Amino acid sequence: MVRPDKMPDVTFARAALERLLRPRSVAIVGASPTPGSLGAAVLANLERAGYDGAIHLINPKRQEIAGRPCLPSPEQLPLGVDVAVLAIPRVGVLEAVQQLATRKVAAVIVFSAGFAEGGERGLADQRELVRIASANNLIVEGPNCLGLVNFVDGVPLTFVEQPSKRLERPSIGIVSQSGAMAAVIGVNLAARDLGVSFSISTGNEAVTGVEDYLEYLIDDPNTRVIGLVVEQFRDPPRVLAAAQRAREAHKLIVLLHPGRSVAARASAATHTGAMAGDYDVMRAKVQRAGIVVAANLEELCDVLDLALRCVALPQGGAGVITDSGVFKALMLDLCEEIGLDLPVLTDASAPRLREVMPEFIPVSNPLDLTAQALVDPQLYHRTLAAMLSDERLGSVVLGIIQTDKATSDIKFPAIIGALRTLRPSKPVVFAGLDEGAAVPTAYVQELRALGISYFPSPDRAFRAMARLGALAGGDGSEVDTSPIKTGASLPDGTIAEHTAKTILRPLGVPFPAGRFVTNLEAARAAAQEIGYPVVLKAQSPELSHKSDAGGVIVGLADSKALAEGWSQLLSNIARFRPGLVLEGVLVEAMAKRGTEFIIGARNDPEWGPVILAGFGGVTAEILHDVRLLSPGLTNDEIIRELNLLKQAPLLHGFRGSPPLDLVAVAEIITRVGRLMTGEPSIRELDLNPVVVYPSGEGALALDALILVERST
Repeated sequence: MVRPDKMPDVTFARAALERLLRPRSVAIVGASPTPGSLGAAVLANLERAGYDGAIHLINPKRQEIAGRPCLPSPEQLPLGVDVAVLAIPRVGVLEAVQQLATRKVAAVIVFSAGFAEGGERGLADQRELVRIASANNLIVEGPNCLGLVNFVDGVPLTFVEQPSKRLERPSIGIVSQSGAMAAVIGVNLAARDLGVSFSISTGNEAVTGVEDYLEYLIDDPNTRVIGLVVEQFRDPPRVLAAAQRAREAHKLIVLLHPGRSVAARASAATHTGAMAGDYDVMRAKVQRAGIVVAANLEELCDVLDLALRCVALPQGGAGVITDSGVFKALMLDLCEEIGLDLPVLTDASAPRLREVMPEFIPVSNPLDLTAQALVDPQLYHRTLAAMLSDERLGSVVLGIIQTDKATSDIKFPAIIGALRTLRPSKPVVFAGLDEGAAVPTAYVQELRALGISYFPSPDRAFRAMARLGALAGGDGSEVDTSPIKTGASLPDGTIAEHTAKTILRPLGVPFPAGRFVTNLEAARAAAQEIGYPVVLKAQSPELSHKSDAGGVIVGLADSKALAEGWSQLLSNIARFRPGLVLEGVLVEAMAKRGTEFIIGARNDPEWGPVILAGFGGVTAEILHDVRLLSPGLTNDEIIRELNLLKQAPLLHGFRGSPPLDLVAVAEIITRVGRLMTGEPSIRELDLNPVVVYPSGEGALALDALILVERST
């Protein structure tokens, strides 16, 4: 997707988009009788679908095609055609669009490539396309797109061959910047017997984009779940607002966003800038808004399957019924890795489950039925009923061996019968252990008809469930999200540590006692007032990483050590950066040792403020053990995020060490979030390290850096 320009401040009304998506009249510019041509394919799709609106064919070399009359030019069209499909080379597109605008056509679909993605000439043509559209209030889909398919009314405006089947129930809407991916997803969902309401390819998004179609589908009664494939959002605030509206409408959005950018827009001034790239910021913001982010194309379709088919979204702990002990161990490993909770079930804690099983099978989760279910198929019914009644379990997964038809003929009828009788109000998912087994299609169809997602792989089922289980949502606690302002005029550029601390300390960010000085005598007086031991820190906006320059001297126990440290500090800086003039030196109380964290923040110009928190110190950028958070989280939500860090065991008393004061960390994060919301000119903020002490003893930020960058 290449989109250098967009129509400024244009949001198309639903009625205008209806003329593109649900047209009553269609013109095909470049209609052709040649099999395989784009124009021929579009006409064939419309006829196969039984489209009953007016179809106007345009071809200057033909008087008729397939018994339909042809017009020589768009200029001969009747006024007010809903949509024109341009199945012509790029060189003719601009002239055709201008002619269509003259005839008051409402919308245009441009298949042709070679616009903004095709060099300077193509870029200029795309800009001209935007100009024509803007001047005529013309909706344009594309260029460089595959068009759209409306399965609700049977309107396939694409050259990709489409089946004649129409939508029979509320289903999945697809919006993709990649036309190829839209087609692939459609095939994948059809193979699972999942319906699609609309499939829309946005291409270069010269005029309309993902945001326009997303908003339309949120209001569409035929769409229950929305799948997006997006490389770059044009208008992030609009996406986040749409996500909020989707949640209110109880519609789920699932996103595949390729391109974890290595060349992220990151400032070299702070750890935060180097560690929070564009993709990471986008992901943190959309997930907080309630959008599920899929890892790959397969997972996108898996999550869409669960979201549409299940009676409710799989959330909370899962119960697992299987007939393999090794599978049980494998799934315990997998679910720990992906963060899917499998509540512990025992003979004592699950008496109903214990009651319905043979004595030789211990109660556990996953529950291994061994081969007993082949002898007693009703065991599936009894164990399912017991698990579905357990309030600790939000869903049940059947991880079943299905190696051959004889085995399937024993197991599937028993499971299907149990599900038909029990009519579960919780999600039940079927995951076969042996992908490729010859499972009779009728059994899979019966499961799906009962609202049961069928997966040929248990890993895929569990990963999709974990994605849905991780949906953002408040914990019901009140949190102060009001913006904080510094009350000071912030200068542009990098603000050195001593000034940054002066700004942040009144806002509730805890720092060691310190004084800014410019000579040794003042340093001695400051140290005497603060109390030894002290630390000396060189102060200059040009020293964002002071330790690299030898600009930090620690553990100075008395006046003599202070003088020696002062001399060493100046010598180190002179060697590191000859000619650098320091603003001064910060004299601070020597903080006691603790666990080092980093808390930073970034005001992304598109997505807004995001906070980075995790294990810090000089190795922060090497280990990259951090989480990205949106402002407005409660302390409990922040702590849950911190518990997802790779080194999270260190937070809770690893090998006899005391648990850390995570509440103190959460309070700093909250204040940083409120500040970034209130001061959008702060591009980045970095507290590294933040030393965290045992529970109840608080935390101290030892260093601080602020980067101010006002929008021009």
